[in-house]
Amino acid sequence: MSKKEYKILIVNQFFPPDYAATGQLIEELATAISKEDLKVRVFSGQPGYAFDTNQAPRDEKMGKVHVRRTRTAQMWPQRIRGKAVNSFLFFLRAFIHTARYQKGDDLLIITTAPAFMTWLGYFVYVIWKKKYVCLIYDLYPNVITALKVLPETNIIVKLWNKLNHQTWTNAQEIIVLSSTMKELILEACPKVSNKISIIHNWADGDTIKPIKKEDNWFAQQYGLDKKFTILYSGNMGRCHDMETIIEAAYILKDYHNSIQFVFIGSGPQQEAIKEKINGLELDNILFLPYQKKEDLPYSLTACDVSLISMAQGMEGIVAPSKLYSTLAAGNAVGVICPERSFLKQLVVDAQCGESFTNGDALGLANFFLKLKEDSSLCEKMGYNARQYFCNHFTKDIAINKYLDVIDNIRRESSLELITR
Repeated sequence: MSKKEYKILIVNQFFPPDYAATGQLIEELATAISKEDLKVRVFSGQPGYAFDTNQAPRDEKMGKVHVRRTRTAQMWPQRIRGKAVNSFLFFLRAFIHTARYQKGDDLLIITTAPAFMTWLGYFVYVIWKKKYVCLIYDLYPNVITALKVLPETNIIVKLWNKLNHQTWTNAQEIIVLSSTMKELILEACPKVSNKISIIHNWADGDTIKPIKKEDNWFAQQYGLDKKFTILYSGNMGRCHDMETIIEAAYILKDYHNSIQFVFIGSGPQQEAIKEKINGLELDNILFLPYQKKEDLPYSLTACDVSLISMAQGMEGIVAPSKLYSTLAAGNAVGVICPERSFLKQLVVDAQCGESFTNGDALGLANFFLKLKEDSSLCEKMGYNARQYFCNHFTKDIAINKYLDVIDNIRRESSLELITR
């Protein structure tokens, strides 16, 4: 006898063809958990990051997954207030959609995209007693206070924390991306200790895998196969420490004929970074735009060392999604992060590189020089990175943990029905 169909709604502002990392992850999650007795729907916005299109079908069937895309407001998208308004409008549309279809959904999985989206779970629980899971990619309002956008004493921050407390307390499960993030949530809300799980993000290890630079068309196209190459790929946001990287590039400026820095991506800090580079008259840094998904296996491997950075005060608040693709690519890794970050221990456990505290540009520069002079050590660290990825961060490992969470909630729901 087959199981009764179990219906899941995933709410996340981004979804392909949008290039935002959370959208890519949600697509893979939704596709992977869709099976005979699990019916998955996704509610998202229209593309915001995609550079090929700003419009996608309102309703789309992707395999067994049904996707509904609502209109995306674009009011002053580069300004904080504009993003807040756009996020609030998406929240309202998600609430209306959930209200309309609430009788058909057994479980909601709600992310922090936008930042306060998980409150939707609390509201539908209060109104309709719907079960929900909080999937926390970034921890708000901690990000806002750490960036000094608002002080901790601000009434908005206080209200935000109270709503978080209620949301977490009434959730069936809380999924976080790191041990440090789990610690911060338990400090704020100790009573959820029995329903918080660490499930790391992942990368597609079948698509992203080590490629030697001499066999890599991307490296050859930009001349990266002729120099020792240091790659930063991804968002250049306020949560990332770009300053230490630029200072390291400045220290190594006299090696411009043999050492090349490559920044791929964009973000709020990009223009300030370019201005500083011009002011320092650095000619050892190459800027490239975000690459198409099909080109990532080549752009991510067109280097000798990959960089992961986290700004001071961001430990446990954000988790860099580039970690997983970096390890999958089999590169040696240089990490810049605060002392408390889980990344420091990860690099030690994986033996895939070294970590440096924020501001230690000299230590970072010396690390690059050491690997440049010792290619066997660089290759060994890259090999270790790939092995650690295969043992800890594949999609199958993560998806099985998500399925365990769903199965446990489903089992508890069945017991509740029996005991009524």
